[in-house]
Amino acid sequence: MHALGHELASTPSQKFDLAHMRVLLDALENPERKFPAVLIAGTNGKGSTAATLASILQASGYKTGLYTSPHLVRINERIRINGSAIADDDFAGIHDLVDRTAERLVTENELPWHPSFFEMLTAIAFEYFAREKVDIAVLEVGMGGRLDATNVVEPRVSVITDISLDHQKFLGDTIREIAREKAGIVRPNGVVVTLPQTADANDVIGNTILDVGAKAVSAVQYVPPVSPNSAQYLVPGTRDKAGYVSRYPLLVMGTQIEVKTPLVGRHQLRNLALAIATAEELTHQGFAAITAASIERGIRETCWPGRFQVVPATVDYPEVVLDVAHNPAGAWALRSTLSATYEERPMIFVFGAMRDKAVSEMAEILFPLADCVSATHADNPRSATPAEIREAARRVAVEIDEAPDVPAALAKARLAAGSRGLVVVTGSIYIVGDAMRALGVRI
Repeated sequence: MHALGHELASTPSQKFDLAHMRVLLDALENPERKFPAVLIAGTNGKGSTAATLASILQASGYKTGLYTSPHLVRINERIRINGSAIADDDFAGIHDLVDRTAERLVTENELPWHPSFFEMLTAIAFEYFAREKVDIAVLEVGMGGRLDATNVVEPRVSVITDISLDHQKFLGDTIREIAREKAGIVRPNGVVVTLPQTADANDVIGNTILDVGAKAVSAVQYVPPVSPNSAQYLVPGTRDKAGYVSRYPLLVMGTQIEVKTPLVGRHQLRNLALAIATAEELTHQGFAAITAASIERGIRETCWPGRFQVVPATVDYPEVVLDVAHNPAGAWALRSTLSATYEERPMIFVFGAMRDKAVSEMAEILFPLADCVSATHADNPRSATPAEIREAARRVAVEIDEAPDVPAALAKARLAAGSRGLVVVTGSIYIVGDAMRALGVRI
């Protein structure tokens, strides 16, 4: 799979073509048509929304597929049923089928080239969900929406999370252009769940819904007041859950529930609202086992690692926060949550980012919180070098040292943090994944 390369590093833009994906799926007897699906696009929060919705559906008794990207530690994480990652044997067997099919299609000139990494992985997920006869699958769009490989399904519900600037090289340089790509998952006469956001995004999404005659569902009623008292929702975790949880009452389907989620931060309140509104919409489409009680339980049992995940301190190691903030919007969300939870603690950052991200802006948002920063990089062709990060952060008055890899950066951060400091690992999902491996954190 990795030999296919990374789409964002080397693949020609013409590879983003749904016609090719449909040819491959036709040859596989269209597994994507054998289960109902929810399709979730957006810049930030689509993974958290997908994980929460999948947990709600599972708690409601449905056999639920979940397809997300990228992965933290192992590629299997991207394809799950009822929370369990696809087994190695299943992955290998389905990969062989999809790969042989693709090679035949290329040989017979039905495809101009071999499918990309993400196209292959998406086809594997569809085939697995079809074989396992899931009741429903929750699919996170990889990038954009209109031309994303996942956009070949006919979703029961389309969900659009918050939109901000990211992947401009591929999606456009303005919010309007990016929103147009994300809104490509909206179907004629379909259902769209979303929330008000920037004026440009609202305009594009709203006009798309009107143009195709879709039904708009607002999740506003499920967003609790977030200002100025949102900090009241943060409470310390339990003995088996380090860090914090968000907890607040909410009226859902005529019943008051207690929302208690491991996904903390003001931004996550919006993602939860989208998941709840989508679950309620599905009750109108035959998924009658979804109740207020199963929504409450599903939220409580959501597992979505690397999103403000706290690794408790030990005798030998300080407390660590892992967060995959990979663009300016994510950086602002992390800064807000750190300020609400660890304002009085010294913070040592382990930071690495992809070269094609807004590294300077992310550094200017996050680094002022840090006592010092250990700049590092992941084993990825898109990864910025520590020297490039230092240069990108030249306008921030903070001590920055360079580490050749994440384990080395963690070793420096550990010494700098001492017993009272907090180590914050962020900037990229790849950096967080490397830190999880180094720290022995299980997914």
